Amino acid sequence: MSGSSCIKLDVHTEDQTPQKWCISLAEDVFKRFLSLGNPTVHKVFGEGSLFSPLLFGKYFDPSDAFPLWDFESDSLLSNLRNSGKSTVDWFQTDQAYVLKAELPGVGKTNVQIHVEKGKIVEISGQLKLQQRESKTKDWRSCNWWEFGYVRRLELPEDADWRRIEAYLSNDVLLEIRIPRNPLHTDFPEDAAGKAKISE
Repeated sequence: MSGSSCIKLDVHTEDQTPQKWCISLAEDVFKRFLSLGNPTVHKVFGEGSLFSPLLFGKYFDPSDAFPLWDFESDSLLSNLRNSGKSTVDWFQTDQAYVLKAELPGVGKTNVQIHVEKGKIVEISGQLKLQQRESKTKDWRSCNWWEFGYVRRLELPEDADWRRIEAYLSNDVLLEIRIPRNPLHTDFPEDAAGKAKISE
């Protein structure tokens, strides 16, 4: 195992960036952007990538939250898997929701995991595509695809977002584990009662 390295990533829950992801990536803009032929862009947003707007078969802006765990990965990704074009996988067990994905190998990754208001998990990272970074504006509040990548996912109702863990192996393999909250039921007063007992 000497050749492999696994690091635990920080999961940020306090993100005060205003206007984040306020600019949508429209399909025509994306096609023009891709047609510029930048190899890094193709690696990051290309077919089968976690950050590709076309990952789920039809166009979907990755900065919009997607209810990933409402779908089976086998059915949503079957075409890509059959052609060996995707390394993205997600599933759920009794204990947790899991997402695994190979990150686009574009130098030392600076992937960040954020949880937004306990409802959305966000995977993003900045690329060194543009040198002219403005100091006043966060890259995520302008045309973010020119500076980096993102995939935002809706957390399931029973996800225990405070205990999310993220790991990165060999700088490319990302694994996010979101524990399920055993106290979550359809009856809020029942859950509250159980919570008090276990305190």
